[in-house]
Amino acid sequence: MKNPNQNSTIVTPTIQEMYTDGACSGNPGKGGWGTAIYYADGSVCELGGMEPETTNNRMEMQAAIAALEFLANSGQTQSVTLYTDSEYVKNGITQWIRGWKNKNWKTSTGKPVLNRDLWEILDRLNSPQIRWEYVRGHAGNEGNERCDTIARAFAQGRNPALQQPNSLKLSAPENGDRPTPNNGKSKETLPIFADRAIAPKLNLSPDRIHITANERLQSTSVTSSSVIFDPDMTDLTHNANEATLDTRPSDSRIVALRDVVESLRIADEVAAKGYLISSSELADLIDVNASAVTSRGDHWVWRNWVVSRVRREGNQILWQLERVD
Repeated sequence: MKNPNQNSTIVTPTIQEMYTDGACSGNPGKGGWGTAIYYADGSVCELGGMEPETTNNRMEMQAAIAALEFLANSGQTQSVTLYTDSEYVKNGITQWIRGWKNKNWKTSTGKPVLNRDLWEILDRLNSPQIRWEYVRGHAGNEGNERCDTIARAFAQGRNPALQQPNSLKLSAPENGDRPTPNNGKSKETLPIFADRAIAPKLNLSPDRIHITANERLQSTSVTSSSVIFDPDMTDLTHNANEATLDTRPSDSRIVALRDVVESLRIADEVAAKGYLISSSELADLIDVNASAVTSRGDHWVWRNWVVSRVRREGNQILWQLERVD
C-alpha cells in the first residue's frame, strides 16, 4: 500500500497582488506598517510590524520591503502588482533611484539621499517581476484600507490579528525574531515582523526632527490612470493656469510669477525650519480651498514637497512639509 506521505505535493496558490501601507504617530514617532498578500484562490496573508521611533516614509518603505521579501521567499516567478499609496515609494523605486545611484547616492544638490539603507534593500529586492502601482489612500480601496488598519494598529501599540492561509499559519514572534511555520520543519522565515531586522532605529537630534527629505517628488510623474488628483491641487498658479498667464500682459505675468516664487520660498522656509502649519494656513500658502487640503489624505505631494498630516491640536490639523530635491 502506498504511503500517503510519500510523493505528496503541496500546491502553493499564486500571488496575484500585494498592498502596502505605513503609519506614524508623530513624524518621527512610533510607527507601524502593514502588508496584505492576495492569492488567486481568494486567500489572504497579512504581515505587519512596528518601530518605536521612525518616520511615515520609512514605514511605507518597510511595508513594501516585507512584501518583496515575502514574494522572494515564495519562489513565484509570475508577475505581481504591488499597490502603494506612497508616491514617495512608487516614484523613488521606479524613477529616482537610478539617478541617486549614478550620483553615488547624492541628490541633485549634493546632499545624501534620505533613507538610503531602505532604498538599497528595496532596490535589491525589486525586479521586472514587480509592477508598481499607486493607489489613492483613504479612498475606499479594500486592500489599502486593510493595510492602513494594520499599520495604524501597530503604530498605536496594538497587536492586530493578521489573516493567514492555512498553509502559512505562523506562530507569534518571540524576542523580536521572525516567526516560522507552526510545524517547525521549515528553515525558511517569513518577514511578518521584519522591521526589527531591516529598519534600523533613527537617531534624530531635536533640530533634525522636521528637517526636509532630500528625494525629489514630482506629482506629474504619476500616470492619470493610477491616481485621481483633486483639480485644485494639480498645480499652483494662483487661480490662473498657464494658458491664462500667457494671455496676460507681460507685467501681470511677472507679478503673478513673483507671487508663485514667494509662495515657494515660504514653503521652503517652512520645511527647512520644521514648522507645523494648520490646514487653513497651508491652503493659503498653496492657494486652494481648505477642503482641498484635507481631501487629499494624510500624505500627498505638492510640487517639490511631501505634505504630511502630523497631528490634531484642538480643531486644527497640523501639517509638515518635507522638501525633496
